[in-house]
Amino acid sequence: MTGTGSPLVIHKVGLITAVGASAPASCAAFRAKVNNPAPTRFMDGTGEWILAHAVVLPDDANVRGLARLSAMACMAIQEVLAEVRPEACPAIPLLLCVAEKERPGRLEGLDGPLLEQIQAELGVRFSPDSSVIAQGRVAVAVALALARKLLDAGRATQVLIASTDSLLNWPTLSHVDREGRLLTQENSNGFMVGEGAGALLVGRPTQGAQLWCSGMGFAIEPAHIDSEAPLRADGLSAAIVDAAKEAGLTMQDFDYRIADLSGEQYYFKEATLALQRTLHQPKAEFDLWHPAECTGEAGALAGVAIVALAEAAARKGYAKGPNVLVHMSNDAGPRAALALQFRGA
Repeated sequence: MTGTGSPLVIHKVGLITAVGASAPASCAAFRAKVNNPAPTRFMDGTGEWILAHAVVLPDDANVRGLARLSAMACMAIQEVLAEVRPEACPAIPLLLCVAEKERPGRLEGLDGPLLEQIQAELGVRFSPDSSVIAQGRVAVAVALALARKLLDAGRATQVLIASTDSLLNWPTLSHVDREGRLLTQENSNGFMVGEGAGALLVGRPTQGAQLWCSGMGFAIEPAHIDSEAPLRADGLSAAIVDAAKEAGLTMQDFDYRIADLSGEQYYFKEATLALQRTLHQPKAEFDLWHPAECTGEAGALAGVAIVALAEAAARKGYAKGPNVLVHMSNDAGPRAALALQFRGA
């Protein structure tokens, strides 16, 4: 079937995580389900050291704050732009994905200074159409939608999407600990925090096998994790239906799923309910992958990690098939789903 949206293709992928300093290394770790948590310098409410998935930066492990986010982003962007001449960058918009504004402990400077700092460190200027997308885990999906608009309008022939995020700061850690959301010896219904950065270079289809983003869907979940309303997965279900419809697919056409699940029961329940509401014929298997088991809960990193895993799995032949449904959920309610297809193999 043919989708209704204009074609958008993932040309290059970059990724730096706690388990790999490149996209191939990180995705190999995802496939092997490798994780690498280590004690932080922070203690939880019971006096135990908090474990986290921290990125090891070259030369200076003490870089923190915006400098750390910028350093990780630059590494991922350099991986993606390895074959792009610096003089071509002014024609390429950079869509920078960062933490949502409502996140407790969010760093100051994410909505402008960070973009400038990244450009300064790389020694290049990107297109004036560059912008910051402060949407957390759904940010990459929002960026893909904006990238398609820029391509459709003739504003660019390629768009660079980058994400960088970290939950390894005390204001954020102390909040999620007080809320009972950290994975600890006393709490199995929680997540380990993480950090990392990723980048995608997207554009129109070219010759050869490529990962297409064929459909996108967005919605708001009223019964978000902090709500007392009963969860029915209305938002995620709507986003999934819209993404499949735009791609010209049904739920039966998808071969497997990848999501931003990081350990909390709420989001696993949401994924289960959304599947029950959208899959109307039984499937023998419908795997659900979640790279956050290797990266930890790392906010805006989630989208690039998911897309990178889908691309690697398809290209290396361990995907369950060419069609993958991916979905992401923010704590405050935004939901996003993407229909990805590996074509031309």
